[in-house]
Amino acid sequence: MPDIDVATQAKKFYEDVPTETPGFFLKGASALDWGMKNRLSRIFNPKTGRTVMFAIDHGYFQGPTTGLERIDLTIVPLMYYADAIMLTRGILRTTVPPALTKPVVLRCSGGPSVLKELSNEELAVDIEDAIRLNAAAITLQVFIGGEFETRSVHNMTRLVDMGMRYGIPTMAVTAVGKDMVRDARYFRLACRICAELGAQLVKTYYIPEGFKTITASCPVPIVMAGGKKIAELDALTMAYKAIQEGASGVDMGRNIFQSDAPEAMMQAIHKVVHEDMKPAEAYELYETLKNQEK
Repeated sequence: MPDIDVATQAKKFYEDVPTETPGFFLKGASALDWGMKNRLSRIFNPKTGRTVMFAIDHGYFQGPTTGLERIDLTIVPLMYYADAIMLTRGILRTTVPPALTKPVVLRCSGGPSVLKELSNEELAVDIEDAIRLNAAAITLQVFIGGEFETRSVHNMTRLVDMGMRYGIPTMAVTAVGKDMVRDARYFRLACRICAELGAQLVKTYYIPEGFKTITASCPVPIVMAGGKKIAELDALTMAYKAIQEGASGVDMGRNIFQSDAPEAMMQAIHKVVHEDMKPAEAYELYETLKNQEK
């Protein structure tokens, strides 16, 4: 029988407290749909607004990259320390335990190998398959200034459209070719184009001069790419500077899985990103954990 208003006095309507319509903790995401915000909240820690992504998708054009020869043995144990994992559907299906609950950032572009012109990519994953794999985000390379620039931008806008249809955010990765200048002017251009054309987040490289202008001029979160393997202290310093200069996280691969102590490095990076730990302290933590791993 329906509730009768005889018990009205016991109900709490809080008539004097206006209903709040809060924004969203992540830059540029307040107008997105609930499902997309929910997925972003799995990738980015709502308490810090930051993420430590673990990139292991290198094999889609490089083959068995050093450190990724046996993902089942050396990489899967590291996934539990990351906030999100970035990888291909082939590795996800064949190697990653379905019980792993880390959000998946799914590589959706491909085509040329390292032997060919890399900007000649196409979309390589159908949105329905991304949904089947429970992807929290979908991602691809965008080659601003590359030989096939327009194709890669069109790939991105198509992926953004598909993601919008089903509430899945798209991360654009600003690729840098051999002949492209890595400076603030270039990255401002590349990141802004990706955001203007609909990407909900952008992955790009850190540069020592002008990185703050890149994050400031991009209306969506920027995640710093780890890039090639460098010394551990240098990698921790790079991550720290990127965060302090406006990045919303890092997406590291080689600087973790090619480290002498990958598990220790992952934990040190986590402290830098989420707790603003200084590089020297983080390196000391890395050395301590490294000795414990032996």
